[in-house]
Amino acid sequence: MLTLSRFILPLSPVLLAALPTALHAHPDHEQEPTSQCVLPPGWSAIAARDPQFVVLGETHGTKEAPAFVSDLVCALAARGDKVLLAVEHGSTYDARWQEAWALPQEQFRDAVLQHGWQGREDGVASVAMLDMIVRAHALKEGGAHIGIVAFNGARDDDQRTRFADLPSQGPHEAAQAENIAEAAAAGNYDTVIVLVGSLHAMKAPTSIGGPEFDPMAARLASYGPVTTLVMEHGGGSSWGCQLSEDAEFVPGQPLPQNAVVCADHPAGGRDDLEGEPFVSLTMPQDDPKRGFYDGFFWLGPITASPPAFPAEE
Repeated sequence: MLTLSRFILPLSPVLLAALPTALHAHPDHEQEPTSQCVLPPGWSAIAARDPQFVVLGETHGTKEAPAFVSDLVCALAARGDKVLLAVEHGSTYDARWQEAWALPQEQFRDAVLQHGWQGREDGVASVAMLDMIVRAHALKEGGAHIGIVAFNGARDDDQRTRFADLPSQGPHEAAQAENIAEAAAAGNYDTVIVLVGSLHAMKAPTSIGGPEFDPMAARLASYGPVTTLVMEHGGGSSWGCQLSEDAEFVPGQPLPQNAVVCADHPAGGRDDLEGEPFVSLTMPQDDPKRGFYDGFFWLGPITASPPAFPAEE
Protein backbone atom coordinates (compact mmCIF):
# COMPACT_ATOMS: atom_id res chain seq x y z
CA MET A 1 0.00 0.00 0.00
CA LEU A 2 1.06 3.61 -0.50
CA THR A 3 3.07 4.98 2.37
CA LEU A 4 3.07 8.63 3.39
CA SER A 5 6.69 8.72 4.51
CA ARG A 6 8.84 11.55 3.20
CA PHE A 7 12.31 10.15 3.76
CA ILE A 8 14.66 10.03 0.80
CA LEU A 9 16.98 7.12 0.18
CA PRO A 10 20.65 7.78 -0.53
CA LEU A 11 20.99 7.86 -4.30
CA SER A 12 23.86 6.43 -6.28
CA PRO A 13 25.52 8.37 -9.14
CA VAL A 14 23.58 6.25 -11.67
CA LEU A 15 20.26 7.09 -10.02
CA LEU A 16 21.12 10.76 -9.76
CA ALA A 17 22.02 10.83 -13.44
CA ALA A 18 18.53 9.61 -14.35
CA LEU A 19 16.73 12.31 -12.36
CA PRO A 20 15.41 15.52 -13.96
CA THR A 21 17.54 18.64 -13.79
CA ALA A 22 14.72 21.15 -13.51
CA LEU A 23 11.97 20.82 -10.90
CA HIS A 24 9.13 23.00 -9.70
CA ALA A 25 8.17 23.61 -6.09
CA HIS A 26 4.57 23.18 -4.97
CA PRO A 27 2.82 23.93 -1.68
CA ASP A 28 1.41 20.38 -1.50
CA HIS A 29 4.74 19.05 -0.27
CA GLU A 30 7.99 20.21 1.21
CA GLN A 31 10.70 21.63 -1.05
CA GLU A 32 13.06 18.82 -1.99
CA PRO A 33 16.60 19.12 -3.37
CA THR A 34 16.63 19.93 -7.07
CA SER A 35 18.79 16.86 -7.74
CA GLN A 36 15.83 14.61 -6.94
CA CYS A 37 12.41 14.00 -8.46
CA VAL A 38 9.35 15.50 -6.81
CA LEU A 39 5.75 14.37 -6.86
CA PRO A 40 3.38 16.37 -9.08
CA PRO A 41 1.26 19.15 -7.60
CA GLY A 42 -1.94 17.69 -6.18
CA TRP A 43 -0.41 14.32 -5.33
CA SER A 44 -1.13 14.75 -1.60
CA ALA A 45 -4.84 14.18 -2.35
CA ILE A 46 -3.98 10.92 -4.12
CA ALA A 47 -1.76 9.83 -1.23
CA ALA A 48 -4.56 10.54 1.24
CA ARG A 49 -6.68 7.90 -0.53
CA ASP A 50 -3.87 5.35 0.03
CA PRO A 51 -4.37 3.48 -3.27
CA GLN A 52 -2.49 0.32 -4.12
CA PHE A 53 -3.06 0.92 -7.84
CA VAL A 54 -2.89 4.31 -9.55
CA VAL A 55 -4.21 3.99 -13.11
CA LEU A 56 -3.42 6.75 -15.58
CA GLY A 57 -5.58 6.65 -18.70
CA GLU A 58 -3.72 8.24 -21.60
CA THR A 59 -4.16 9.14 -25.22
CA HIS A 60 -1.47 6.97 -26.82
CA GLY A 61 1.40 8.41 -28.80
CA THR A 62 2.46 11.55 -26.90
CA LYS A 63 5.80 12.52 -25.43
CA GLU A 64 4.21 14.01 -22.36
CA ALA A 65 2.18 11.14 -20.85
CA PRO A 66 5.10 8.67 -20.56
CA ALA A 67 7.35 11.50 -19.35
CA PHE A 68 4.81 12.35 -16.63
CA VAL A 69 4.67 8.72 -15.51
CA SER A 70 8.45 8.49 -15.64
CA ASP A 71 8.81 11.44 -13.27
CA LEU A 72 6.11 10.02 -11.01
CA VAL A 73 7.81 6.61 -10.73
CA CYS A 74 11.12 8.36 -10.07
CA ALA A 75 9.65 10.52 -7.30
CA LEU A 76 7.92 7.60 -5.57
CA ALA A 77 11.07 5.48 -5.73
CA ALA A 78 13.24 8.36 -4.51
CA ARG A 79 11.19 8.64 -1.32
CA GLY A 80 11.52 4.90 -0.66
CA ASP A 81 8.47 3.28 -2.23
CA LYS A 82 8.79 -0.07 -3.94
CA VAL A 83 7.12 0.69 -7.28
CA LEU A 84 5.73 -1.50 -10.05
CA LEU A 85 5.44 0.15 -13.47
CA ALA A 86 2.69 -1.56 -15.49
CA VAL A 87 2.93 -0.96 -19.24
CA GLU A 88 0.29 -1.71 -21.89
CA HIS A 89 2.39 -4.11 -23.94
CA GLY A 90 1.53 -7.71 -24.70
CA SER A 91 1.57 -10.00 -21.69
CA THR A 92 3.02 -12.78 -23.82
CA TYR A 93 6.24 -10.72 -23.97
CA ASP A 94 6.46 -10.22 -20.22
CA ALA A 95 8.78 -13.15 -19.52
CA ARG A 96 11.26 -11.74 -22.04
CA TRP A 97 10.88 -8.28 -20.54
CA GLN A 98 11.76 -9.71 -17.12
CA GLU A 99 14.89 -11.28 -18.58
CA ALA A 100 15.83 -7.93 -20.11
CA TRP A 101 15.06 -6.15 -16.82
CA ALA A 102 17.75 -8.25 -15.12
CA LEU A 103 20.42 -7.17 -17.62
CA PRO A 104 22.98 -4.39 -17.04
CA GLN A 105 21.95 -0.88 -18.07
CA GLU A 106 24.01 -0.85 -21.28
CA GLN A 107 22.26 -4.01 -22.54
CA PHE A 108 18.66 -3.34 -21.55
CA ARG A 109 17.42 -1.09 -24.36
CA ASP A 110 18.48 -3.32 -27.23
CA ALA A 111 17.23 -6.42 -25.42
CA VAL A 112 13.73 -5.16 -24.64
CA LEU A 113 13.29 -3.75 -28.16
CA GLN A 114 13.31 -7.31 -29.50
CA HIS A 115 9.99 -8.13 -27.82
CA GLY A 116 6.76 -6.39 -28.84
CA TRP A 117 8.01 -3.21 -30.46
CA GLN A 118 8.71 -4.17 -34.06
CA GLY A 119 6.24 -2.71 -36.52
CA ARG A 120 3.85 -1.24 -33.92
CA GLU A 121 2.63 2.14 -35.16
CA ASP A 122 -0.38 2.68 -32.89
CA GLY A 123 1.32 4.98 -30.37
CA VAL A 124 1.78 2.35 -27.64
CA ALA A 125 5.30 1.39 -28.75
CA SER A 126 6.52 4.98 -29.04
CA VAL A 127 9.93 6.51 -28.51
CA ALA A 128 8.55 8.17 -25.36
CA MET A 129 7.28 4.84 -24.02
CA LEU A 130 10.70 3.29 -24.61
CA ASP A 131 12.41 6.24 -22.95
CA MET A 132 10.14 5.80 -19.93
CA ILE A 133 11.05 2.18 -19.34
CA VAL A 134 14.75 2.71 -20.13
CA ARG A 135 14.84 5.44 -17.49
CA ALA A 136 12.99 3.23 -15.00
CA HIS A 137 15.55 0.50 -15.61
CA ALA A 138 18.41 2.98 -15.07
CA LEU A 139 16.82 4.04 -11.79
CA LYS A 140 16.54 0.39 -10.79
CA GLU A 141 20.18 -0.19 -11.64
CA GLY A 142 21.03 2.82 -9.49
CA GLY A 143 19.39 1.29 -6.42
CA ALA A 144 15.69 2.20 -6.70
CA HIS A 145 13.11 -0.49 -5.97
CA ILE A 146 11.30 -0.53 -9.33
CA GLY A 147 9.77 -3.48 -11.19
CA ILE A 148 8.00 -3.70 -14.52
CA VAL A 149 5.22 -5.76 -16.06
CA ALA A 150 3.86 -5.99 -19.61
CA PHE A 151 0.20 -6.75 -18.93
CA ASN A 152 -1.88 -6.35 -22.08
CA GLY A 153 -4.22 -9.20 -23.07
CA ALA A 154 -4.45 -12.87 -22.19
CA ARG A 155 -1.08 -14.43 -21.47
CA ASP A 156 -2.09 -18.04 -22.15
CA ASP A 157 -4.98 -20.34 -23.09
CA ASP A 158 -5.91 -20.97 -19.44
CA GLN A 159 -6.49 -17.29 -18.77
CA ARG A 160 -8.30 -16.89 -22.08
CA THR A 161 -10.64 -19.76 -21.21
CA ARG A 162 -11.41 -18.56 -17.68
CA PHE A 163 -12.64 -15.18 -18.92
CA ALA A 164 -14.26 -16.35 -22.16
CA ASP A 165 -17.83 -15.97 -20.86
CA LEU A 166 -17.50 -12.26 -20.12
CA PRO A 167 -19.37 -9.96 -22.54
CA SER A 168 -17.84 -7.92 -25.33
CA GLN A 169 -14.30 -6.77 -24.50
CA GLY A 170 -14.61 -8.13 -20.96
CA PRO A 171 -12.13 -11.03 -21.40
CA HIS A 172 -9.37 -8.67 -22.52
CA GLU A 173 -10.01 -6.25 -19.64
CA ALA A 174 -10.14 -9.04 -17.06
CA ALA A 175 -6.84 -10.46 -18.28
CA GLN A 176 -5.22 -7.04 -18.06
CA ALA A 177 -6.37 -6.61 -14.47
CA GLU A 178 -5.31 -10.08 -13.37
CA ASN A 179 -1.88 -9.70 -14.96
CA ILE A 180 -1.28 -6.44 -13.11
CA ALA A 181 -2.61 -7.76 -9.79
CA GLU A 182 -0.53 -10.95 -9.91
CA ALA A 183 2.65 -9.03 -10.72
CA ALA A 184 1.91 -6.63 -7.87
CA ALA A 185 1.35 -9.45 -5.38
CA ALA A 186 4.46 -11.33 -6.48
CA GLY A 187 6.68 -8.32 -5.78
CA ASN A 188 4.93 -6.99 -2.66
CA TYR A 189 4.98 -3.46 -4.09
CA ASP A 190 3.96 -0.34 -2.18
CA THR A 191 2.54 1.36 -5.25
CA VAL A 192 1.55 0.18 -8.72
CA ILE A 193 1.57 2.82 -11.46
CA VAL A 194 -0.41 1.73 -14.53
CA LEU A 195 -0.14 3.57 -17.84
CA VAL A 196 -2.92 2.46 -20.17
CA GLY A 197 -5.37 3.73 -22.78
CA SER A 198 -8.15 5.84 -21.28
CA LEU A 199 -10.92 3.31 -21.99
CA HIS A 200 -9.16 0.64 -19.94
CA ALA A 201 -8.74 3.16 -17.09
CA MET A 202 -12.50 3.57 -16.57
CA LYS A 203 -13.84 2.46 -13.19
CA ALA A 204 -17.46 1.93 -14.29
CA PRO A 205 -19.04 -0.38 -16.90
CA THR A 206 -19.00 0.95 -20.46
CA SER A 207 -19.67 -0.22 -24.00
CA ILE A 208 -18.17 0.26 -27.45
CA GLY A 209 -21.22 -0.40 -29.57
CA GLY A 210 -22.21 -3.71 -27.95
CA PRO A 211 -22.96 -5.13 -24.50
CA GLU A 212 -21.53 -3.35 -21.48
CA PHE A 213 -18.32 -4.70 -19.97
CA ASP A 214 -16.13 -3.89 -16.99
CA PRO A 215 -12.98 -2.01 -18.04
CA MET A 216 -9.65 -3.04 -16.59
CA ALA A 217 -9.66 -0.48 -13.78
CA ALA A 218 -13.11 -1.63 -12.65
CA ARG A 219 -11.85 -5.23 -12.51
CA LEU A 220 -8.64 -4.18 -10.79
CA ALA A 221 -10.63 -2.74 -7.87
CA SER A 222 -11.45 -6.30 -6.78
CA TYR A 223 -7.74 -6.82 -6.02
CA GLY A 224 -7.07 -3.64 -4.05
CA PRO A 225 -7.84 0.10 -3.76
CA VAL A 226 -7.66 1.89 -7.11
CA THR A 227 -7.43 5.56 -8.01
CA THR A 228 -7.93 6.19 -11.70
CA LEU A 229 -7.06 9.41 -13.53
CA VAL A 230 -7.75 10.44 -17.12
CA MET A 231 -5.34 12.49 -19.20
CA GLU A 232 -6.21 16.12 -19.96
CA HIS A 233 -4.10 18.37 -22.16
CA GLY A 234 -3.95 21.69 -23.93
CA GLY A 235 -3.99 20.34 -27.47
CA GLY A 236 -1.21 19.68 -29.92
CA SER A 237 -0.59 16.36 -31.61
CA SER A 238 -0.31 12.64 -30.89
CA TRP A 239 0.90 9.67 -32.89
CA GLY A 240 -1.84 7.17 -33.63
CA CYS A 241 -3.74 5.20 -36.24
CA GLN A 242 -6.92 6.68 -37.71
CA LEU A 243 -9.19 5.96 -40.63
CA SER A 244 -8.16 7.96 -43.67
CA GLU A 245 -10.70 10.53 -44.87
CA ASP A 246 -11.18 8.75 -48.20
CA ALA A 247 -11.20 5.21 -46.79
CA GLU A 248 -13.64 2.82 -48.46
CA PHE A 249 -14.57 -0.34 -46.63
CA VAL A 250 -17.42 -2.81 -46.22
CA PRO A 251 -18.95 -3.11 -42.72
CA GLY A 252 -18.09 -6.47 -41.19
CA GLN A 253 -15.14 -6.99 -43.52
CA PRO A 254 -11.45 -6.46 -42.69
CA LEU A 255 -10.25 -2.93 -43.34
CA PRO A 256 -8.18 -2.53 -46.52
CA GLN A 257 -4.52 -1.81 -45.88
CA ASN A 258 -4.73 1.81 -47.02
CA ALA A 259 -7.80 2.61 -44.90
CA VAL A 260 -5.79 3.32 -41.75
CA VAL A 261 -3.17 6.05 -41.49
CA CYS A 262 -0.67 5.85 -38.64
CA ALA A 263 0.93 9.25 -38.27
CA ASP A 264 1.27 12.46 -36.30
CA HIS A 265 -2.35 13.65 -35.95
CA PRO A 266 -3.63 16.95 -34.50
CA ALA A 267 -5.31 16.71 -31.12
CA GLY A 268 -7.76 19.21 -29.69
CA GLY A 269 -7.48 20.00 -25.99
CA ARG A 270 -8.83 22.10 -23.15
CA ASP A 271 -8.46 25.87 -23.02
CA ASP A 272 -9.59 26.33 -19.41
CA LEU A 273 -6.42 24.91 -17.83
CA GLU A 274 -2.80 25.96 -18.04
CA GLY A 275 0.56 25.66 -16.34
CA GLU A 276 2.84 22.80 -15.41
CA PRO A 277 1.60 19.18 -15.08
CA PHE A 278 -0.49 18.36 -12.00
CA VAL A 279 -3.08 15.90 -10.75
CA SER A 280 -6.57 16.64 -9.46
CA LEU A 281 -9.42 14.70 -7.89
CA THR A 282 -11.89 17.47 -8.76
CA MET A 283 -14.00 17.12 -11.90
CA PRO A 284 -16.88 19.42 -12.90
CA GLN A 285 -20.36 18.11 -12.24
CA ASP A 286 -21.21 18.32 -15.95
CA ASP A 287 -18.04 16.57 -17.14
CA PRO A 288 -19.15 13.45 -19.08
CA LYS A 289 -16.07 11.64 -17.79
CA ARG A 290 -17.17 12.14 -14.18
CA GLY A 291 -18.13 8.77 -12.73
CA PHE A 292 -15.70 6.92 -14.99
CA TYR A 293 -12.56 8.37 -13.36
CA ASP A 294 -11.64 9.66 -9.92
CA GLY A 295 -9.85 12.66 -11.40
CA PHE A 296 -7.39 13.71 -14.06
CA PHE A 297 -3.76 14.46 -14.74
CA TRP A 298 -2.95 17.62 -16.64
CA LEU A 299 -0.05 17.67 -19.12
CA GLY A 300 -0.28 21.03 -20.86
CA PRO A 301 0.36 21.05 -24.64
CA ILE A 302 1.16 17.66 -26.13
CA THR A 303 3.48 16.56 -28.92
CA ALA A 304 3.49 13.36 -30.92
CA SER A 305 5.98 10.60 -30.21
CA PRO A 306 6.64 8.32 -33.22
CA PRO A 307 7.22 4.56 -33.07
CA ALA A 308 10.45 3.41 -31.44
CA PHE A 309 10.74 0.65 -34.03
CA PRO A 310 8.91 1.82 -37.18
CA ALA A 311 7.43 -0.62 -39.65
CA GLU A 312 9.52 -1.21 -42.75
CA GLU A 313 8.38 0.65 -45.84
